[in-house]
Formats: sequence, structure tokens, C-alpha cells
Amino acid sequence: MKYVITGSLGNISKPVAETLLKAGHEVTIITSNHKNEGAIKALGAKPAVGIVEDVKFLNETFKDADAVYTMVPPKWDADNWKGWIAGIGKNYVTAIKDAGIEYVVNLSSIGAHMPDGAGPVSGLHYVEEAMNELDEVSVKHLRPAYFYPNLLSQINLIKHAGIMGANYGEAAFPMIHPTDIAKVVAEELMGLKFSGKSVRYIAGDEKTGAEIAAVIGKAIGKDDLQWIIFSDEQNLDGMKQVGLSEEVSKNYIEMGSALRSGEMNAEYFTRKPELSGIKLQDFVLEFKAVFNKA
Repeated sequence: MKYVITGSLGNISKPVAETLLKAGHEVTIITSNHKNEGAIKALGAKPAVGIVEDVKFLNETFKDADAVYTMVPPKWDADNWKGWIAGIGKNYVTAIKDAGIEYVVNLSSIGAHMPDGAGPVSGLHYVEEAMNELDEVSVKHLRPAYFYPNLLSQINLIKHAGIMGANYGEAAFPMIHPTDIAKVVAEELMGLKFSGKSVRYIAGDEKTGAEIAAVIGKAIGKDDLQWIIFSDEQNLDGMKQVGLSEEVSKNYIEMGSALRSGEMNAEYFTRKPELSGIKLQDFVLEFKAVFNKA
């Protein structure tokens, strides 16, 4: 089988490619950086250097593939982040049509049922919507939970203020490790047992902010570590102070508000999957290692 993997050598795309290659499949990995070509070739895959904004490049790269894995990369300088995300979805759809692709595994997110009000995840809603209009193409939308590694962004706050926090966290929310997402992506790609348009949720654990702070605090020797629920305004100011743009900051605040209200996770809890292997208690070892080097 011939597969095209987007996402370069990211923490999901790389292990997916490795799994497919180990099973004897042909794999092309899309990267925007020429410097990754050597590492991709070393895996045994074919590098395709280009950008997902370039529909012609996508058309040429998708040609002759049996299935593709699509994800939308971050765009920290976007003027309209949701619109940019939706536009990349349209680019993928054009290339999928032109190349005659029959199977797509698409990385989406919990909250993608929301056409508005979920920050960048609402952009992914429109990616899903565009792909769902494809005729005679089977699409599996994967909706993973909050990534554990996102908690690493709290290290600076812990170091300088002795707290963790966000504009959400009072209620428990699902989380997942990228390793477990990669396993699901590879499983779906190698099996190709899905048909039509469908959604699969992925989660590994469910914790409140207070529970997260307790687990992390114990691991790093700060047993009194607290998770503080910030106002949207406080959180927005904090994001700007660490250098995020106004557009990106506002989108993240909106997503946090959707987590706080429960709307972002509402559909997840009605279609809750079996929780996967890696728990917060496992990830905290990674967190501690990064924290101690910071």
C-alpha cells in the first residue's frame, strides 16, 4: 500500500510512518523543511518538500496513494486563524478529489462539532465539513482530547509564580498522549476498515485542573501546587506577555471558555471511548524531566 503522511516528523506523524514502514508499506512524508529530507530518508520513507497552502504540490504528492493522513499544522502568524485552518481543509479536499484518493484519516479534535466558539478547533469543524462533502471517499475523523504535552507550557508559570492555571479546569476534561494518537492513526490506516464518514474520539485520562496540579506537584516536589482558574482577561494578558499574537491568544481564550462551559467536551461525553493506555501519572515523568532542565 502507498500512504502519504502530512505533519512532517511530528510526534504523531513520525511514529505513524515508522509503523507503516515496518509493515512493509510505501510511505511519503510531507515536510515544509528541506532540512528534514535526510531524516525522512533514513526512516525509509520518501520526502515531499512543500507547503499545504500549495494545492498543486498536494495534488502531485497525493497522486497514486491508496490513503492519506491529513492534519492542519499550526499557523502562529495567521490574521484569521480559523479561516486559515478551514482553507487548508479545502486544499486537502481539492487534492483528494484530483488524486482519486479513496481513504482519508483526518486529525481533528474534541470540540470539532462546534462551528463557532471553540477557537482553532472551530476551524477544524469546517475541515471536517468540507471532507464530508467528498463523494466516494471514506473519511475517518479522529477527535483526540487535550494533549498532555500542552501542560509543558505551564512550566514557566510554576517556576515564576508557583502555580498552574488557565481559564478552565474546574471540571474534569479528557487528555491524551500523542503516542496513543499515533497508534490509532496507524491502526486506521493499515486496517482501512472504515467507510463513509465517521468520527472516533481518543482519550487516555480525565482530570480536573486541581487533580493535574496535585499529580504534577508531587512529582516535582511541590506538594502545595495549585491550579488557579483565571478570568479570560487575565489569561489573555498572560498569553500576550509570553509573545503570542492577539489573534492566536483570542482563539485560545475562546477554546478555554468552551472547555470551562463544558460545551467543548459535551459530545465527547455522549460518545466516550475506552480510555487508552498512557495516563497523566505516566506523562508526569516526561513533565518532570523537562521541568528539571528548564
